[in-house]
Amino acid sequence: MLYNNKIHITVNALCLLLFSSFANATETAPQAAGSWIAIVPPLLTIAVALIIKRVIPALFLGIWVGAWVINDFGLFGIWKGLLDTFQVFVANALSNPDHTAIVLFSMMVGGMVGIITRNGGMQGIVNHIVEWADSARHACLATATLGVAIFFDDYANTLVVGNTMRPVTDSMRVSRAKLAYIVDSTAAPVACIAIVTTWIGYEIGLIGDSLSKMDGLDTEPYLLFLNTLPYSFYPVLAIAFVFMVSASGRDFGPMLEAERRAYEHGSDDPDVILDKNQEAENLRPVDGKPQRAFNAFIPVLVMVTGVVVGLYVTGLEGSSEITDPTLKDIIGNANSYTALMWASLASMMTAAVLSLSQKILNLEEVVNAWFHGVSSMLMAMIILILAWSLGEVTDILQTAEFLTGVLGESLPVFILPALVFILAAITAFATGSSWGAMGILFPLVMPLTWAVMTAQGQVGPEHMHILYSSISAILAGAVWGDHCSPISDTTILSSLASGCDHIEHVRTQLPYAMTVGGSAILFGSIMTALGSPWWLGMSIGAVVLWLILRFYGKPSRELQTA
Repeated sequence: MLYNNKIHITVNALCLLLFSSFANATETAPQAAGSWIAIVPPLLTIAVALIIKRVIPALFLGIWVGAWVINDFGLFGIWKGLLDTFQVFVANALSNPDHTAIVLFSMMVGGMVGIITRNGGMQGIVNHIVEWADSARHACLATATLGVAIFFDDYANTLVVGNTMRPVTDSMRVSRAKLAYIVDSTAAPVACIAIVTTWIGYEIGLIGDSLSKMDGLDTEPYLLFLNTLPYSFYPVLAIAFVFMVSASGRDFGPMLEAERRAYEHGSDDPDVILDKNQEAENLRPVDGKPQRAFNAFIPVLVMVTGVVVGLYVTGLEGSSEITDPTLKDIIGNANSYTALMWASLASMMTAAVLSLSQKILNLEEVVNAWFHGVSSMLMAMIILILAWSLGEVTDILQTAEFLTGVLGESLPVFILPALVFILAAITAFATGSSWGAMGILFPLVMPLTWAVMTAQGQVGPEHMHILYSSISAILAGAVWGDHCSPISDTTILSSLASGCDHIEHVRTQLPYAMTVGGSAILFGSIMTALGSPWWLGMSIGAVVLWLILRFYGKPSRELQTA
């Protein structure tokens, strides 16, 4: 009996200890906060992602180790950290109203893209542009133009443009490698900087979460994102270089060989196409129905207009205490999360109403198209939620404060954008995921950059270009690494949709991507961080790329004119 009582008391004590440890897990700062151990979770996440080339397990492991550190180590802390990873940090990420708004916005935009793809609206845009492709030069330019026109989703861009333009470019003896390069270079580079895309919710979510950890900086995440666009050197220069190559008919390196081979013998690449892939099937318009461009144009226009109107309306409400507020006051006090949610819902419903009213899709088909669009965003949302969770872990461990103490006085601020650009590129190249690289680096880089700027007294308006450039370096570097990576999903899809051998696509595209990336670092990130205006760096970078193509590139054929 006494033995049983002892067991009973011991069990109760253990339960009480367990309960108290759950209740007080994050009420006080952990012992390791602000120490070198605080950098272990994000560094471990990066290292594991580079080794196993998978982002989601790396993020989860980083959160788990961080939760273990927060629970002050110990054998029990390992188990407690695992439970906290899901029950505390992931749950907290989902319970944040701003985070929920970003998830809902992303789902609605994905659903809208699914509907306008199935109702033939996107194909209608394609049909108008294809009519102009009556020569090799025009075929390349038409492909590049289509890539820019279908700006709202990189996957849809890749699959639609590649599959649609392949017969056109084949007939003009343009190599499949050139087609894959144009498709790949106008997918992610366009989607990451367009003002309303399936990328925006993800990017704004990461920026907004990082902003909450940056004392002394009060701005709307969407407006901060807009301020970074002029510093997006790689995406802009990559798009510009595509049009230079397409218009000039000049190439260099392996691409020149591929183009000359196609010109002399026709496209001899393997006919590896994605027509039977389920993803391509979901992106195919309904057979026998009209393909009208306005069915895509109007919903996208509603979304863009909805964001602007939403920012103005919420900004007026937020500026109610200001007498005669200016436009800057209104936009500065706007709620970008609310504006994005309104716009995405309105655009999705517009696409649905257009499809139903013209009897292109019935209600069941609209719902199915919407569902396929939403499901395409699921992986991205999982990465985003884990990134938010890792951000909370690094916040509790005071990782940014530790790095600032170590680097704040010694690290030259002007080096930050270039370092971030290279780190993001390496991470994205190794993992094959630009979204994964952004999810890992945003929670660390933004607070660190702001803290270093603060420590060195460079937080005035005249120094904000450092922060803008560092944020854009995460986005641009991630896209660059993804663009070069042979295991990137968009690189693989570009090969498949264009009917190009995958290794051939990587081999021919890599010299172009490296050339543009080098120009972006030298004339963009470094020059701008040293105080040069962004437009000068962008202009010099574009001119240098044109000179390289003009004097190093060679004509692959005699230019055909209409």
